Amino acid sequence: MSTQGFAPGVHWRLPPLVADIVLAVTVTAVTVWGCYSESNPSFDSGPFYHGNVIVPAPGWAYLLVAAAGMALAWRRRHPRGVLAATIVGVLAFALLGYVSDAALVIPPIALYTVALMVPVLDAVLLAVATLAALAVAIVVGPAVAVTSGDIALTGLVAVALLGGIASANRRRYIEEVRVRTELLERTHQEKTRRTVDAERLRIARELHDVVSHTMSTINVQAGVAAYVGSDLPPNTASALQAIKTASKDGLRELRAILAVLRQVDDPDSTQPQPGLARLDALVAGVIAAGLPTAVVTNGAPPAALPPAVDLAAYRIVQESLTNAIRHAGPATATVEITYGRRAVHLRVTDTGWGPPASWPTSGHGVIGMRERAAAAGGRLDIGKANTGGFEVTARLPLESV
Repeated sequence: MSTQGFAPGVHWRLPPLVADIVLAVTVTAVTVWGCYSESNPSFDSGPFYHGNVIVPAPGWAYLLVAAAGMALAWRRRHPRGVLAATIVGVLAFALLGYVSDAALVIPPIALYTVALMVPVLDAVLLAVATLAALAVAIVVGPAVAVTSGDIALTGLVAVALLGGIASANRRRYIEEVRVRTELLERTHQEKTRRTVDAERLRIARELHDVVSHTMSTINVQAGVAAYVGSDLPPNTASALQAIKTASKDGLRELRAILAVLRQVDDPDSTQPQPGLARLDALVAGVIAAGLPTAVVTNGAPPAALPPAVDLAAYRIVQESLTNAIRHAGPATATVEITYGRRAVHLRVTDTGWGPPASWPTSGHGVIGMRERAAAAGGRLDIGKANTGGFEVTARLPLESV
């Protein structure tokens, strides 16, 4: 049978109402045919049933069995009413004196649904009532003694009751697991979102400080140039004055933003922004934490890195070494810094266990490093190193983006 159009691992199921109708029609057909066969035996000993003469049921009497069977189509929506309908139909057929053994299986089917959907105590009481009704049907029937089939019917009622209760418990357990899983997923997503937001806010504060420093420098230099260049052309003097005024206004706006971005409980809010010049102190702390680390520098560093690049480079190296301390196990690390004409290239590797399969999308620190690289106009790659450990590479442009 073709499975085209169905996703792999998806099981095809009938809608509940359709499944109930199919069940009702099947049970009705089987039980009506069974009751007809019991009322019209084909054996040669004559129309006798356990010593009693069998009274053939007229056609209209089978409507009682059919009604009991077809009531199962509504078993999910009205479980108690369907159970009552099946008992009434089967009991009425038996009270008319007709052989009803085949029809006695209908109430236990309805009882299973009741046990699945009502409290346990109610299910037990309804099971006792069902068993009593079936016992009446057996007693008023043509049989003169209790047979093994009658005893099996008692077991069928017990199985329907216990099976319904067990299925209900399993459904409740599955629902609890589903709800708990959704809650954990929402909690994880919320935690990730808060972490990303906090990291972005921290980046925004740090970049604000960098831009404030740059604009302050522009403002001071423009003021000095306008003061000492008294013989400058009028257009040049006006341009310098415009630069000084614009930078002063921009600085005022940045300070207003700073009041919002700063947090009174942020211990780093008044500290100078770190950069690669403080890398030796960072590496010393990493070595003291148990991760031997070497720093390799290629190329001549520029006189001064752009503040945003300097800050992003430091934070990326810091987070990479922190991850190595946490996850690499017994290992060593190497920080390689290559200064080019247009960009600074970072490569942080370790000789540890390497990243798990889900690492590139799961770590909060990884998200923060990507945010920092993007904020500086660069890119960052994370994965398995050639030596089998972990590797972080970043390219941060020296030109403004």
